[in-house]
Amino acid sequence: MTLPPKILIVGGGVFGLSTALSLSRRHPNSQITVLEASPTIPNPHGSSVDASRIVRADYSHPLYAKLANEAIELWRNTEWGAQEDRFVQNGLLLVYPDGNTNGKEYAAKSYDNVKVMEGNNVELLTSKEEVLRVAPAYGEELNVAGGYVNWGSGWSDAEAGVRYAKKLLDQEGKVVFQHGDVQSLIYADQVTDDSQRKVTGVRLADGTSVTADLVVLATGAWTAKLVDLRGRAISTGQTVAFLRISDEEQRRLEHMPTILNFATGFFIIPPRKNLLKIARHAYGYINPKQVPVPMAEGPSMEVSLPEPGAPVPLEGEEAFRSALRQLLPSLADRPFVQTRICWYTDTPEGHFIITYHPDHPNLFLATGGSGHGYKFLPVLGDKIVDALEGKLEPELRDIWQWPAAVEGEFEGDGSRSGEKGLRLMDELAKTKKAQRKGVL
Repeated sequence: MTLPPKILIVGGGVFGLSTALSLSRRHPNSQITVLEASPTIPNPHGSSVDASRIVRADYSHPLYAKLANEAIELWRNTEWGAQEDRFVQNGLLLVYPDGNTNGKEYAAKSYDNVKVMEGNNVELLTSKEEVLRVAPAYGEELNVAGGYVNWGSGWSDAEAGVRYAKKLLDQEGKVVFQHGDVQSLIYADQVTDDSQRKVTGVRLADGTSVTADLVVLATGAWTAKLVDLRGRAISTGQTVAFLRISDEEQRRLEHMPTILNFATGFFIIPPRKNLLKIARHAYGYINPKQVPVPMAEGPSMEVSLPEPGAPVPLEGEEAFRSALRQLLPSLADRPFVQTRICWYTDTPEGHFIITYHPDHPNLFLATGGSGHGYKFLPVLGDKIVDALEGKLEPELRDIWQWPAAVEGEFEGDGSRSGEKGLRLMDELAKTKKAQRKGVL
């Protein structure tokens, strides 16, 4: 498929920058613009701007395991992972507690997939004693029945990775960057013969507009205010916290594998510079807002949208304390020096949405990261451009197509945990109430 000459990519995160890199290399004569809401890239409120992200091929779904393995080869062996902690191969310890069927099943499928690719790097652990053998820094109170360790996995400084992608684009000089807050899409007045309406550009908060022949939405958790994704994607807030640790604790923990418990959703990445990160990969918080229905006069719709700068509610902090008591009891009461909420774009089965919009022939979506997009940064752009050109492998095209709308809450890919349907503002109100009681 021939792509039009003027292409606008909305969003300068992992999906947007990787698309811009591949497009500019494969279509050097196209006029490519990246429009980012933040005046700086990386966007400080972006989901992939953080001290660390897990880089793993450890998936229960074989297609994601295969694609992640391709990405890891580039993280390991090219400039993608060469500096700034852009890739540290410390291993991943995937565990499940006694009696947790879902966690055990996910771990078993993931083990089978990565064992084929990583061979002797992957070791099955059939008891708590074996888990503690490979990660002795974790406490005896560790509530696990087994799991496995994959020494081929690792982690990456996500902010450094995004900064490197932007640096490549700046050096190559083929992409124009523009700053602006997109409020809505602009639609053509005329409808085509097949009852589809083209998108001609985007309207910004300052009243100006940016036009293009092809618009790529790589807008992550903000996509829901631009396109009606009800039943197809939802933005969820995930909690992250950092603790200050001593030099001795740094030495003890820095070479441990990342530990990830899919039954509880908690994971700990080895510390750097005396900061230890703990995070939760769960169903997360939703933040319902009323926004206009795209292309409709008058009516509004309720969608979950990010709340930049919102603190972690008491529910999240207490959950962190509980997890630390299981994993690292000596740190369970240590003050948090920083907490944040990271916003995911979840889909019903945890699949990306990388496809043309069914009603708008020149509107393309590259979103639905579902909390696992960052690790694919070195290879994702080529897959997105393959989809733009109509050349994407059928197996990926099938899982990344425009999803059918579903009723109720999303199950995801089987790796989530915790309570569903927690509302951020309700939890923050409970936090304030508890704090008032504490003062009294």
